[in-house]
Amino acid sequence: MTTLENLRRQIDTATDLNSVVSTMKTLAAVSIHQYEQAADALADYNRTVELGFQIALRGERRALDQPSPAAKIGAIVFGSDQGMCGQFNERIAEFAIEYHRQASDDPPTGLLVVGARARAAFIDVGWKVDETYSVPTSVSEINDLVQAMIPRIEQLRTECDIGAIHTYSNRRAAASSFESQHSQLLPIDSGRVDAWRERKWQSRSLPTFAAPRRQLISQLARQYLLVSLYRVCAESLASENASRIAAMQAAEKNIEERLDELQSDFNRLRQSAITEELLDVVTGFEALRTKHDGSPP
Repeated sequence: MTTLENLRRQIDTATDLNSVVSTMKTLAAVSIHQYEQAADALADYNRTVELGFQIALRGERRALDQPSPAAKIGAIVFGSDQGMCGQFNERIAEFAIEYHRQASDDPPTGLLVVGARARAAFIDVGWKVDETYSVPTSVSEINDLVQAMIPRIEQLRTECDIGAIHTYSNRRAAASSFESQHSQLLPIDSGRVDAWRERKWQSRSLPTFAAPRRQLISQLARQYLLVSLYRVCAESLASENASRIAAMQAAEKNIEERLDELQSDFNRLRQSAITEELLDVVTGFEALRTKHDGSPP
């Protein structure tokens, strides 16, 4: 039988849990701001890389090699290590699998996954995961992840004859929602390359360079790769926290509804106990009066 003491314990537990959920919502909101700031901060650096391409590609028609149609496809998927983020991992895994199958009947030749929880979905469909990375837990760790991924990407491209690498990630769409997105990481889109090559230089003095053109372009491509991966990772982390806010809002609603039920039960049981005590007092009083008067009331 439920007692007042048991109900009080349940109310205290639910209240503490609600406080934890509220704190997690606040932390997630702060994290979103930090990761979006990190992504926005790349704009100036990305602009510098594009200006470098603009100069290095001038007069070069075949500066960036395009893969053959038979070249294999690699994929990089950004998920999460932690739970309590709704359908974050399930949705990006389903999106990546469906998108890739539209382009190829074979699984990706090289598959890199960020986040242990997302990895399981690919194992379930029989895809080989070549590398699994831990999800950064702060802005400073994003660069460490990207620096670790680039050599592995270059290794897979060389050893497995990978011609194209696609990224799959979630991006924040609203305060507490996200959408899945795809982008071609490598090779750099030919339309973008042509735009860099043909863009008019904005000043009268045209920069020059001393390094061999191919070497310069290779280094610029590496920086472009770094910027692209950093941005995608930061966007994914922001969307993960947006999904976590949505999950916490749902949990908060359930907890508050449960608290209302518990408080209602507590009040009802407490009122019942008070009524019983009053009846006992009245009954005792009547018994004493009857005994004193010697006759019923």
